Amino acid sequence: MRVEIWSDIACPWCYVGKARFEKALQAFPHRDQVEVVHRSFELDPGRAKGDIQPVITMLTKKYGMSAAQAQAGEENLGAQAAAEGLDYRTRDRDHGNTFDMHRLLHLAKEQGRQDELIQVFYRANFAEERSVFAEGDERLVELAVEAGLEADDVRKVLADPAAYADDVRADEREAAELGANGVPFFVLDRKYGVSGAQPAEVFEQALTQAWGARSPLQLIDQGDADACGPDGCAVPQR
Repeated sequence: MRVEIWSDIACPWCYVGKARFEKALQAFPHRDQVEVVHRSFELDPGRAKGDIQPVITMLTKKYGMSAAQAQAGEENLGAQAAAEGLDYRTRDRDHGNTFDMHRLLHLAKEQGRQDELIQVFYRANFAEERSVFAEGDERLVELAVEAGLEADDVRKVLADPAAYADDVRADEREAAELGANGVPFFVLDRKYGVSGAQPAEVFEQALTQAWGARSPLQLIDQGDADACGPDGCAVPQR
């Protein structure tokens, strides 16, 4: 069974939702037969690469809330993250364009290190004092190497704005086609969708339901017919 997760590194509920989903997956009896694929979704796709600002400032401008309301929201998110065993800095984080990180996640997917990289990006953005936005490309190289990628491969992608750009845009178009207008968004076997950072119990139910809906291939009985198999091909009788 395949589970696709649309998310953005700048999305705190994606950070929390991933932990809740993984808790459910760990308890799922068929977890070894579940493939998890991370898909790209930018919450702020129009933001220029160099346009970096404090999270609180971004929230007050984008949602029209006061600084006190924005800070209260961050405190609530910090509590939600702590309940899942996650570190979360509720003050002095910044916000910026995540497109390059999504491109690197596609590189990591090719190398079988996608989950490791997205977890490193989440931790760096939400828990560490250093910025993933303000320190330039070498900060992303450092984090990608920590996740198991080769530094030269990462620098090559970052130096080429077209590298994996089409893959990111394709993910985003597909999210729109599936009706996802926010993240995290989980799609199970292209049959079931779960929106938001739901409790682990909801993910457990979704995994169980999606697994139960998997139907074996139904063969149409057309009598015996010649075919090829592991032991060779049937020999024509006439």
